[in-house]
Amino acid sequence: MIREKFEEIRKSLGNLPGAFRIVWEADSGSTIRLASLTVIAALLPVTQAYIGKLIVDSVVKAVATHTPGIEALREILPYLLTELALFAAGSFLAQTRRLAEQVLDQRAGHHITEQIIRKALTLEIRYFEDSKFYDNMQNARREAEYKALAIINNSFLLVQNTITLFSFVFILFAMSPIIALVLFGATIPSFAVQTRFSKMKFRMQSWRSPETRMITYLEQILTMNTTVKEIRLFGLGDELLNRFNSIFHKIFTEDMSLAKRRLLFSYLWGLLSTLSFYGCYAWIIYLTVLQRITLGDMTLYLGAVRQSQGSFQGILDNVSRLYENGLFMQNLFSFLSLPGMNPTPSSKNWPATDTPGIHFDNVTYRYPDADLPALENFSLHIKPGERFAIVGENGSGKTTLIKLLSRLYEPADGAIRLDGVDLRDMSLDQIYARMGVIFQDFVRYQLSVRENIGFGDIAHLSETERILGAVHDAGADSLLADMPEGLETSLGHQFRRGRELSGGEWQKIALARSFMRSAEILILDEPTSALDAQKEFEIFERFRSLTAGRTAILISHRFSTVRMADRIAVLEHGKLVELGSHDELMKLGGKYARLFELQARGYR
Repeated sequence: MIREKFEEIRKSLGNLPGAFRIVWEADSGSTIRLASLTVIAALLPVTQAYIGKLIVDSVVKAVATHTPGIEALREILPYLLTELALFAAGSFLAQTRRLAEQVLDQRAGHHITEQIIRKALTLEIRYFEDSKFYDNMQNARREAEYKALAIINNSFLLVQNTITLFSFVFILFAMSPIIALVLFGATIPSFAVQTRFSKMKFRMQSWRSPETRMITYLEQILTMNTTVKEIRLFGLGDELLNRFNSIFHKIFTEDMSLAKRRLLFSYLWGLLSTLSFYGCYAWIIYLTVLQRITLGDMTLYLGAVRQSQGSFQGILDNVSRLYENGLFMQNLFSFLSLPGMNPTPSSKNWPATDTPGIHFDNVTYRYPDADLPALENFSLHIKPGERFAIVGENGSGKTTLIKLLSRLYEPADGAIRLDGVDLRDMSLDQIYARMGVIFQDFVRYQLSVRENIGFGDIAHLSETERILGAVHDAGADSLLADMPEGLETSLGHQFRRGRELSGGEWQKIALARSFMRSAEILILDEPTSALDAQKEFEIFERFRSLTAGRTAILISHRFSTVRMADRIAVLEHGKLVELGSHDELMKLGGKYARLFELQARGYR
């Protein structure tokens, strides 16, 4: 048990170098200033205590020798001025330290958040479809932003208290080694209690990450413009608010219970330290009454006792806090150590190929915790410049196929090759530069029209003519004409003067974003689902010219849009069941023909 405890403490404190590295990377200058201030502040107490002794001894001597007041004051004045200077220096150091901490706090918090975001950008999309991942990210983000700085502060305070303690320890041992041992030993039980409750707090907050995320989610859906309409219409406000309050009170009750227990035990064991201090206090007074030490010595020893016990208590307290903060930092380091996708190619010299186009070779992919694979031994060849459509019922694997092709997922087995090169041997930038993708759940950026479209190829964000061309290709000319500030019009209601769009209008903006990129492969996942029939017809009338010289891959539930494709792949349960042109598949009389006829009946 003891061995496990020490191992746990060792692992927690082993996170300290990583925390120092993060804070150093955030702002090395402020870190150095904070360290320098710590050393100076550590030496002030013993200097002040010694000057206090000299003042008291000088006063006693002046009284005993009946020295005239002016002369006595002249002798004592240098000590008083020195003490004044020391207190002024201490005040200045405290204010300067507070400023350095504030600067470092914001820099370190930003640096850690940036690291978390950068790590998230390298992870496979499957992580974001796993609730456990969100729990881990919640644990990493929740306290790491200020725990890293807390570790630095605690470490510096540990150094400060240690220097202060050793500056007084010689004084105390010179007077009485027993007093020193009593003072230091009385603080150890309190340290053990603090360490135990630190571990309990860490475990409790780690366990309830799902509840913490839920309370954040409930707050969002109760206040976001995208959800408030439905919540009002269905009368969900009170129900969801009650759930929000229920979770809050559960968390609050647990926190208060732990805090009260920690307070009680800390108080009881703290009494032991207090009693030991006043026992030593009485002993020093006793020695003074017996005239074994001077009044100045008494002042010095009392200051040494008070400062030493405070410093030793501070050392143990800082070690306890380092242990607690180290536990929380482990969450951050565990998250940052998740294996990301390799952003760089393993081979830059790609071999020539006799098989251009896109090849799926026996690709298998299974979602975490899924019983069946989303794709299984899937093989397909899409020719360069081909207009290719993918159809199938929900859950057939259509969108999974696209996410694998755009390397948002990595196949469990098999390979995906682009012009004969395995996607895993290409950098992510090289893959994304060759593809323009719009997913059904596209992002509605609460930014300007220019940014919403220009993000399709951010290198050309300032090229107005190129953006206007993408607007035209998406059939959004009339939409842009109605914008009060043209391309600079803000969209959405989250920021001031933003204009909200209908679902179809947002989809036009997303289409324009995909057309912004002059990529050789254009992937459209339900690109016109929110458009009316007239607008859909107009876009697909231009579809052939828009995709001329490019490979176009279209996913759609509307068979009227896919019939113009050169070939159509029909998926079912992650397998390719039919492949051919519209006319070929209709003649085949299989699944495609049945689905086409079923949909056509709705228009008759």
